[in-house]
Amino acid sequence: MNITEMRRLVAAGLDPAQAVLQTAPAATTTGELAQGARGLRQSLEGVDEPLGSLLTRPGVTDLLVNSPDEAWIDAGAGLEKVPDFSMGSALSLRRAAVRMAAAAGQRLDDATPIVDATLPSGVRLHAVLPPLSGDSTVISLRVPSPVALPLEAVVASGMVSPWLAEALRRLVQVRASGLITGATGTGKTTLLACLLGLAAPDERLICIEEVSELRPAHPHVVHLQARGANVQGAGGVSLSDLVKAAMRMRPDRLILGEARGAEVREMLSALNTGHRGGWATVHANSALEVPARLEALGALAGMSREALCAQSLPAFDVIVHLRRFRNQDGRVRRAVVQLARLARGSDGALAAKAVLNFDPQTGAVQRLEGWRDFAARFELPEPPREPVPTVSPAASSPATGTDAPRLGSDLVSPKPEHTDPDPDLVLSDATLVHPDPELPETNRVAAPNSPPKWQVPHLEWNPVGVRNQTSAQLANDFADIKGVR
Repeated sequence: MNITEMRRLVAAGLDPAQAVLQTAPAATTTGELAQGARGLRQSLEGVDEPLGSLLTRPGVTDLLVNSPDEAWIDAGAGLEKVPDFSMGSALSLRRAAVRMAAAAGQRLDDATPIVDATLPSGVRLHAVLPPLSGDSTVISLRVPSPVALPLEAVVASGMVSPWLAEALRRLVQVRASGLITGATGTGKTTLLACLLGLAAPDERLICIEEVSELRPAHPHVVHLQARGANVQGAGGVSLSDLVKAAMRMRPDRLILGEARGAEVREMLSALNTGHRGGWATVHANSALEVPARLEALGALAGMSREALCAQSLPAFDVIVHLRRFRNQDGRVRRAVVQLARLARGSDGALAAKAVLNFDPQTGAVQRLEGWRDFAARFELPEPPREPVPTVSPAASSPATGTDAPRLGSDLVSPKPEHTDPDPDLVLSDATLVHPDPELPETNRVAAPNSPPKWQVPHLEWNPVGVRNQTSAQLANDFADIKGVR
């Protein structure tokens, strides 16, 4: 089926579904119609072949194109080179990047050689043109989760243990404010979206992001997205501007998708003026290095170390740190490995103290000095005395809620008045060291949940949903088009 001809008909005003039927040969099957409609839909959104087929492969979360003849995908087992990949020429690859940027409402040319945008399908696009990228255009595509994972599915995936899931649920319920930290691709956004879904349904959540990615399962969510300046340097709206605007929108919770600049000052101001229950993510190598990251971000906003410390201590109640590593079967896992809190160091500067360490491979929990006071403050359940594996040997990727363990069982509430010595308490803030080496930076894992059914006449596309559909399902979708049955 001729995609170019179908696009010409759509540009002339014909309905996309009718364009598919009109250009299809007489003996075309419903499966072929579905395939043609999918190609048209992707082309209208700026994604042409072979990129469209790679994005819809089962499990693919990242597609990285380095040259017209080189592409890599991440389908859960790390980066894998795509065999026999070809975009034709460097000019064809550049045109593909420009088309995708235009579909996202952005400009990509010699005057603006870098673009970071979201395609209509939700796929995140990042592209760089030569000579900044050498001899070839470089494209990075990230496939988002269609919906937020429920807490049970996060437990089943091994990201958190059942006990830790209940502890995080309690922190959300008592409106604690927190930071989720980790390297790129450790699951920060996935965990944050899950936790936001635990907020009370009558609360108003305002998510502020540079590129919209958060999709919490909550009935009242408002998304604000930053905008870059045009080539004349006008029209830009920063994250700082959006945080200020959000404070006037009657928020119950303010969520900063990623703190990476001067917006940290406005976020601290909001959390210190009655807007409790806010969350943010920060890139950091460990929870104990978060103060240094906050100081660097605060310096961009003109904050002194003393002012940053005074604002941060009452603003953030907990730091949740994630890491990424490989299982013995070679599959990639993301897991929470540490809980920490902010404190004032001996020199008066901002510091972080770990209160719990987790080993996601053995299920061991190491309680550190300060855990008892931390647990009593938020009435958190006590961790199990014996190691409990966080994931079964068969679970190497996020699971659905059907095979997730039941939460809330066999948990012991803390007793703040208990003062007997605790033999399991470790008077140390040493970080947990894993024998497995860190992986190179990748992006997050796609969710396994089934998205809403695609409706052909309106060409509503969810790439994650399409890639998980069978040929029979696609054929059934097309069978409702007039004239097929």
